[in-house]
Amino acid sequence: MEAVGIIPARYGATRFEGKVLKDLCGKPVIQHVYERAKKAKLLDDLIVAADDDRIIQAVQGFGGRVVFTSKSHSTGTDRLTEVVNEMDVKIVVNIQGDEPLISPLIIDDLVRAMQDDPSVAMATVVKKSYSEEEFKSPDVVKAVIDQKNFALYFSRSPVPTLLRPADKQAFFYKHIGIYAYNKDFLFTFKKLPASYLETHERLEQLRALENGYKIKAIETPLETVGVDTPEDLALAKSLLEKERNA
Repeated sequence: MEAVGIIPARYGATRFEGKVLKDLCGKPVIQHVYERAKKAKLLDDLIVAADDDRIIQAVQGFGGRVVFTSKSHSTGTDRLTEVVNEMDVKIVVNIQGDEPLISPLIIDDLVRAMQDDPSVAMATVVKKSYSEEEFKSPDVVKAVIDQKNFALYFSRSPVPTLLRPADKQAFFYKHIGIYAYNKDFLFTFKKLPASYLETHERLEQLRALENGYKIKAIETPLETVGVDTPEDLALAKSLLEKERNA
């Protein structure tokens, strides 16, 4: 198998418990994620990795493929490794279970980047943003990218420093939390201890950078939204309704 998509789905989210099962325009959030990811042309399989019977029942209810994983996992990456441990697969895509507007095109772009350059062990997605509000928000992760499209750093702080924030041309890269891994590297990454910057920024991908591994950054013009609060859910509903009425 070339590529598999895994959707880690944890019920006990700290800020918004059960968010993956919240109703969004008549369907649970996780169903929107699954149905959109299913449209990706370069995924050979798609699996929800759940830690709660309520999620299992919901996914089975709409005909999705789901497996039960341990409640003890501290990260989505740990949940991924449990699912793919015995699978014969080259590329593993970690698709967030709280991104109901994720585009299948983003998933295909990630897989394609891994296929085009076998030396890439890990890849993620960024989007150019001109929003000062997003730039200042700790809930929006910023990515600093080099000229060869590899990540230099990720932060919740406003980086890079924009000396003229009023400049209409000033932009930053907003990180979209979807990842692709070479399967072998996924297990290497899992074995690395939590790093200093990872712990302080609360950003798991910094573990790779701190240990000298590169992360390819794929730029997309496509927008998505993560559901971390009731307000995010309302925003997702508004965007979904606009999309349907377009």
